[in-house]
Amino acid sequence: MPIDTDATELRALKADSFGRVALMRGAAGVFVRRDLSATPWWLRLPAWRLAVREARALRQLQGQADTPQLLGWDGRRLDRSYLDGTAMYLRPPRGEIAYFRAARRLLQQLHRRGIAHNDLAKEANWLVLADGRPAIIDFQLAVRGSPRSRWMRLLYREDLRHLLKHKRMYCGEALTPVEKRLLKRHSWVRDAWFRSGKPVYRFVTRRLLKWEDNEGQGPKP
Repeated sequence: MPIDTDATELRALKADSFGRVALMRGAAGVFVRRDLSATPWWLRLPAWRLAVREARALRQLQGQADTPQLLGWDGRRLDRSYLDGTAMYLRPPRGEIAYFRAARRLLQQLHRRGIAHNDLAKEANWLVLADGRPAIIDFQLAVRGSPRSRWMRLLYREDLRHLLKHKRMYCGEALTPVEKRLLKRHSWVRDAWFRSGKPVYRFVTRRLLKWEDNEGQGPKP
């Protein structure tokens, strides 16, 4: 897909060791660009692999409502459509049962397309759109596969558990008995992550990359 080389940057949205994310204006209007140009040499391969994951996931989600649409990817810059919304932690959907019902439907739609987001614990990856609807962004860790495979079903359940954690935080009185039971069930993937993966993640993000905020959203301003 072609990249709009004449687009101009309106403002930075996020900058970390894996690239710069900016709001851009091009011939077709406003969009979001992830640019890997400023990535340190020792992080270029993992940054590129994450961007490839995102591009492939977005390509598979083409036409899906309330997720970004892939506009272009040239191996260095990834352009995606702009969603007019605010991160969940900046506009908490407190008591908004409709938001979480719609969020669960959106998650089911992703899963039917064979996509597990794999990073929905971060409130920054959930948007509250201008009209109050949910949207999901940042597919760098997304996993693609057959919706019927045991592995993907396990990842889908973890996606749902993360959504239910946010529901418990902001709309806990609306949790159903089934949802409460699901929150109490920990898969071996989650347990393995907390025993081994998460300590490594914290060391890399906090010691090496100097991230200080919640779950690697990027350096604090």
